[in-house]
Amino acid sequence: MANEKDEARAAKLATIRHSVSHVMAEAVTRLFPGTKVAIGPSIENGFYYDFQLPRAIANEDLAAIEAEMKKIVDERRDFTRTVVSREEAKKRFSGEPFKLELIDELPSDAEISIYSQAGADGRGFSDLCRGPHVGNTREINSAAFKLQTIAGAYWKGDEKRPMLTRIYGTAWENPKDLKAHLAFLEEVEKRDHRRVGKEMDLFSIHEEAGAGLIYWHPMGGRMRVAIENYWRQVHYRNGYEILYTPHIGKAWLWETSGHLGFYKENMYAPMKIDEQDYYAKPMNCPFHLMIYKSNGHSYRDLPLRWAELGTVYRYERSGVLHGLLRVRGFTQDDAHIICTPEQIESEILEVLRFSLRMWKVFGFKDIKAYLATKPKGSVGEQSRWDQALESLRKAVIAEGLEYEMDEGGGAFYGPKIDLKIKDALGREWQMTTIQFDFNMSERFDITYVDADGKQKRPYMVHRALLGSLERFFGVLIEHFGGAFPVWIAPEQVAVIPVAEPFDEYAKKVNLELKARDLRSSAELGDSRMNAKIRDCQNRKIPYMLVVGQKEADEGTVSIRLRDGRQLPPMKIADFVDYAAKKVETMDLEL
Repeated sequence: MANEKDEARAAKLATIRHSVSHVMAEAVTRLFPGTKVAIGPSIENGFYYDFQLPRAIANEDLAAIEAEMKKIVDERRDFTRTVVSREEAKKRFSGEPFKLELIDELPSDAEISIYSQAGADGRGFSDLCRGPHVGNTREINSAAFKLQTIAGAYWKGDEKRPMLTRIYGTAWENPKDLKAHLAFLEEVEKRDHRRVGKEMDLFSIHEEAGAGLIYWHPMGGRMRVAIENYWRQVHYRNGYEILYTPHIGKAWLWETSGHLGFYKENMYAPMKIDEQDYYAKPMNCPFHLMIYKSNGHSYRDLPLRWAELGTVYRYERSGVLHGLLRVRGFTQDDAHIICTPEQIESEILEVLRFSLRMWKVFGFKDIKAYLATKPKGSVGEQSRWDQALESLRKAVIAEGLEYEMDEGGGAFYGPKIDLKIKDALGREWQMTTIQFDFNMSERFDITYVDADGKQKRPYMVHRALLGSLERFFGVLIEHFGGAFPVWIAPEQVAVIPVAEPFDEYAKKVNLELKARDLRSSAELGDSRMNAKIRDCQNRKIPYMLVVGQKEADEGTVSIRLRDGRQLPPMKIADFVDYAAKKVETMDLEL
């Protein structure tokens, strides 16, 4: 029943938002005569509309458009639907090139409908549209929508077509919901990994040196080392071996793997070496299979669990690049499991458990699974697909995970589990992938000798638990807003003397912290103590140790937490043990 209510509310909101997009289109065409309209759908949390405008507009114009929209809503317009012939539709939209193109693309037997919102003065707006819409604009609360941003958008996403102006907005049932959403967006902005990354000096991107490529700064490097060290440690504990493979490979490798046939548009142009084409790797898997082929294998050797923090390069259009979340060069926490058919079920279950344990360590507990099934044009025997999908399903059920089916969402070479996590703001991120592959083992002709002495084809599973380090780092930043758990914080402890005479004692404390591998600093210099504390809070350092005459006399430290709380004073050695244990146990709390 709850799901039905949620679905009904979502449908109502989508209808309101779609209707508001039409109201916005009328307002824009009123204020900017000569505007050509494109499309204006509802989207998650809002709507947008694309226009070809007679002049460029800026965010300063949004207030005027919004005011015009409120006038239209207050006129209590009816939305009326009319079904017309193709000829009539073309006549009605004769001056609208984008609408005419859409009409020409409709199937010959398609029903063509137009929605109109005419006012008492006869002025109004009509749009080629399937609907649905609200019955009357009085169902739109004029205090519950807001225009947000302006962006450029190519017509139909094709960079060879006209660049249009896209106006985004949000709309809700009532002002209270709008206010809550705007507060949420404000928190999202505060946590934006690009903003926090700059404030904490974690990473940078330099368009002039190459778009979509990440420069890890010393503080970001500290965090990456902590993450990678943990990653290697738990992989060894879980029976994996760690590989290192080249960054480039001859065209033959990518022809054999199928990447040049299926994935070439996402690969960079080849480089000539000894008159032969070499490509930067978009994936690690072909290299792992070459290692497998370097030796013979029997069923006794399997399963093989091979992992690599492998840096790969994939071409992404500049328009979709987004900080750490969408890049052109990134390091995958990649692994491949090669096993017998009899081992596949237990291997999948262990991978899933491994992933869930890892996410828990990083502070993510709200996780949902999506089972992606066989798409059209897939490869591999049906029996293998059935067995593989059932193995995935059993693993998800065994771990008590909520899951949905993603019909036809698998790769052409096998079904998969995608795990989506929710962050501190309730946003869902697709991260872990556990992917069967019935294609690569065939292409590279890998086999093993079974107990009956016959050569057989092994099963192969691709899996990435964190996804890529860059994207994971971006999600981690936004989840914690930069206030990271002690074990991965770039700066764990700052020692702050109350005045210059106590600098030597601060240095002594700092040396004892560093001797236990804690990332610490002595905040020396001419600034006042309170200014140093504010600076350390801005740097989101978990522990600030304030030291003065009393602490120097007693061999203690006064402990201030980054959230303003204080712990009781401790002996230096006791605090070092306390902080080191927080790191060792990967405690999420201070």
